[in-house]
Amino acid sequence: MITLALSKGRIFDDSLPLLAAAGIEVLEDPEKSRKLILATSRPDVRVVLVRATDVPTYVQYGGADLGVAGKDVLLEHGEQGLYQPLDLKIARCRMSVAVREDFDYAAAVRQGSRIRVATKYTEIARQHFSDKGVHVDLIKLYGSMELAPLTGLADAIVDLVSTGSTLKANHLVEVEHIMDISSRLVVNQAALKLQREPIRALIDAFARAVTP
Repeated sequence: MITLALSKGRIFDDSLPLLAAAGIEVLEDPEKSRKLILATSRPDVRVVLVRATDVPTYVQYGGADLGVAGKDVLLEHGEQGLYQPLDLKIARCRMSVAVREDFDYAAAVRQGSRIRVATKYTEIARQHFSDKGVHVDLIKLYGSMELAPLTGLADAIVDLVSTGSTLKANHLVEVEHIMDISSRLVVNQAALKLQREPIRALIDAFARAVTP
């Protein structure tokens, strides 16, 4: 049995065409079912539904053989022990620094000010500002990131941006692009050795389906 870890939402939806290309159809809609383990049209493949941030952990420790996780999640988790054969080029967005429209970020950086930054992505933010030589105090938040600059909790945020409409609606602007984000296929290294042929066949099918 091959177990694939997916998270609900955009990654799950964007993974369906890739699964279809491998001849796999998930038999239940995760939005309508309460099940956390979903059968597929192949008796030897099943899907487990986990939080996006937990996908690398499930794959690393063998709770799943493969998984689909965003580059942001993998960088925060630490990529040790995970084989990443493919950038699936799905669930694309970008990681950016954003501030209030009236905050002069460039001047603050130029003057060497210590900037308070709210983010869920503390490892990515720490590395980014360290590389730039910018002094920051990081504040860990888990949601509603846009509120932090509006309430004075922070000067800036580091967050995922897709269309930018949420930032605009809250009078925030992007001031730095940190990196482009997409989702990767991650594979448990022990599972790849034990089930080499079926897992390699899945990887190859996904690779053919990924747009160049």
